[in-house]
Amino acid sequence: MLMGMVCMADDLSQRTYNQFFVEAMVQRQKGNNDAAFDLLRHCQELNPSAPEVYYFLAQYYTALRNQEKATACVKQAAALNPDNETYMETLAHTYIQQQDYAGAIPVIEGIYERNKEREDMLEMLFQLYQQVEDYTNAINVLERMERIDGKNERLSVAKSEIFTRMGNKKAAIAEMEALAKQFPNDLNYMVMYGEALMMNGQTKKALAVYDKVLEQEPDNNRVLMSLRTYYQSEGNWAVADSLAERVLLSSNATSDEKIHLLRQEVSASENQGGDSTRVLTLFRKMLARPQSNPDMAILCASYMNSKQMPKDSVAQVLNQVLSLAPDYASARLQLVGYAWEDEDMDKVITLCQEARQYNPDEMAFYYYQGIAYYKRDSLDQALSSFQNGIGVINDSSNPDIVSDFYAVMGDILHQKGLAEEAFAAYDSCLQWKDDNIGCLNNYAYYLSERGEQLDKAEEMSFKTVKAEPKNSTYLDTYAWILFMQERYAEAKIYIDQALQYLEDSLGNEVIVEHAGDIYAQNKDIDRALSLWRDAQQKKPEDQLLIRKIKLKKYLKE
Repeated sequence: MLMGMVCMADDLSQRTYNQFFVEAMVQRQKGNNDAAFDLLRHCQELNPSAPEVYYFLAQYYTALRNQEKATACVKQAAALNPDNETYMETLAHTYIQQQDYAGAIPVIEGIYERNKEREDMLEMLFQLYQQVEDYTNAINVLERMERIDGKNERLSVAKSEIFTRMGNKKAAIAEMEALAKQFPNDLNYMVMYGEALMMNGQTKKALAVYDKVLEQEPDNNRVLMSLRTYYQSEGNWAVADSLAERVLLSSNATSDEKIHLLRQEVSASENQGGDSTRVLTLFRKMLARPQSNPDMAILCASYMNSKQMPKDSVAQVLNQVLSLAPDYASARLQLVGYAWEDEDMDKVITLCQEARQYNPDEMAFYYYQGIAYYKRDSLDQALSSFQNGIGVINDSSNPDIVSDFYAVMGDILHQKGLAEEAFAAYDSCLQWKDDNIGCLNNYAYYLSERGEQLDKAEEMSFKTVKAEPKNSTYLDTYAWILFMQERYAEAKIYIDQALQYLEDSLGNEVIVEHAGDIYAQNKDIDRALSLWRDAQQKKPEDQLLIRKIKLKKYLKE
């Protein structure tokens, strides 16, 4: 309970109130909010002067999104007991949430006045006075902080900035000058004094201060950056660029500062027409030096990609990224992409194998390695890559990649004569992506070859034809399934389309042979013989084809 019970004139009334209030708190503790809310409202009727009731009612009205009543209750609690710090702080935060900063200020001033240990209230007051643009009182708050903590960089910088906003340049400069004199051996404060001079139009004095600093510390990064800004404003780009390079090659500048500066250089280059020569020169000089982290190389690679630089140039930088951060998956994936474009499957396999050591949960590396092995006809190794990759699949995995995982696994398993396992893989594929066209076609065709589940095969194959109506392979599959269902007339329609869209009969002798079979079953034996003979030119030793031509009829086996 936040405070003692309010005294009542009548002992019985007080006991009754106390009983109901305690019960309200018990129900609140149990999470029975409806009961607690009703009891608190009854308490309000019993004793309208009890601040604790309004405090807790405010919380329930807030939960009910009745902000007007919530605010009224908070105000009432604070009015009834202004010495209660919790009530007053809640009222202040209520004002701030409603962006009534002027209303919050006297409340917070009151809290601090009653409890001088609440220095956090001074921080809040400083922010609030700035919100209402009462800069005089903002300065006053900072001076109160100084009396407690003494003069320090944070307060002096804040005061100088406020004086600058007020247009009091003299005071802004004096504040930083006093700080520099207080700590004469700290060049950082001297630089800040110079910055205050520069910001407030005292350019000559600022340059003189900077010269003093550079005499003692020629690579002072902060001075160099300030001078760079100055010379840019003067249009002296040669000097500004020279200063930027000094900072980038300086051992004093942090990695973050250098990255920030390079981003500025990139932005400036783009605004001036996008000539990449200077930017790439800066990157090259930077990367020629030892790097403590990969950030600079990553930024360089990103810039080179945006400029569509040659792959071999980008690859050099990506390899530098990996030398500094071998677990940086994006760089290795891009290198995998380059090797893939060059059809260098050996390199794809090597890159993916290395990646699996550093990024064991990155599914893409298992996928590309599996496909690369598959393209090399290394079926066992391909299958192993895919099976290992399945182990890292989770709910957030890319459905397209997972679907292809299972699709290619199905193809491999079928080639290895494991039909049932292949069909199970295809089923998994379609669970992740039910419109995986390649899987639908292969699954349907392999079912038709076995003469199994032809209705299911026909349904799957029709989806492929609908998706790609000019794909001769998909048309052939659908025609063949119709043929297996003894729907010969319909099969002829689709096999004719397959032949129409067949760009080259080379390697497509199966489609041509199917066409002959379908024509034979449609009683057009002359056309069937012509097609069989075309197919025979590609596979002259095929005994079944020889028998079909000799007997002039379709033979299943």
